[in-house]
Amino acid sequence: MPATKHLVVLTGAGVSAESGIRTFRDTNGLWEEHRVEDVASPEGFARNPALVLDFYNQRRAQARTVAPNPAHLALAGFEEAPGWHVTIITQNVDDLHERAGSTNVIHLHGMLNKMRSVADETTVYDCPGDIHLGDLAPDGRQLRPHIVWFGELVPAIEEAAEVTSTADVLLVVGTSLQVYPAAGLLHYAPATCPVYVIDPHQPEVSGRGVRYVVEPASTGVPKVLKELA
Repeated sequence: MPATKHLVVLTGAGVSAESGIRTFRDTNGLWEEHRVEDVASPEGFARNPALVLDFYNQRRAQARTVAPNPAHLALAGFEEAPGWHVTIITQNVDDLHERAGSTNVIHLHGMLNKMRSVADETTVYDCPGDIHLGDLAPDGRQLRPHIVWFGELVPAIEEAAEVTSTADVLLVVGTSLQVYPAAGLLHYAPATCPVYVIDPHQPEVSGRGVRYVVEPASTGVPKVLKELA
């Protein structure tokens, strides 16, 4: 029986965008007409917690209206490919990878459908609906979205780096390799590990050979996975 190869997939906003989830980078620094600092930072939450909670309530509700696209489905399906083990490291906070069927997903920036106390980032609860000002965790403190905001530490980054260091193939989809943490994780991949970048804009990556697939995720991902299989 052939040895199992490890496919590590780093996904970003471009994958979710094809399902209809908007990203702030595509809207001149505004996220649904809000400044990112106002709705995605600890300072913004301290200034106006009701605004931030409502913002994520809307994002959560909108995420429930969209469906996984062919990129999500192809990655989930590849878990059945003989001789392959798949780990997805995503910067996205939606659950489209899981809804497509992927079972091994690391969320760097948290998840919309989870929540936690403002005083405890380690205990996480399911969040099926809205969070309102005055909704308290079991510890008696205000609940907040389980989202890593700008300026906060990324607890999963060490696990992601360790996983990337074991990659036999690294596939980068829907994220820029000029933006951290994606750019940083690339350095953990073994020197012999082939790197595929699926991006309709083909960013430049210095320091190692990269194979570009210059097309959207929904067509590029199935194409690369068919080649790997």
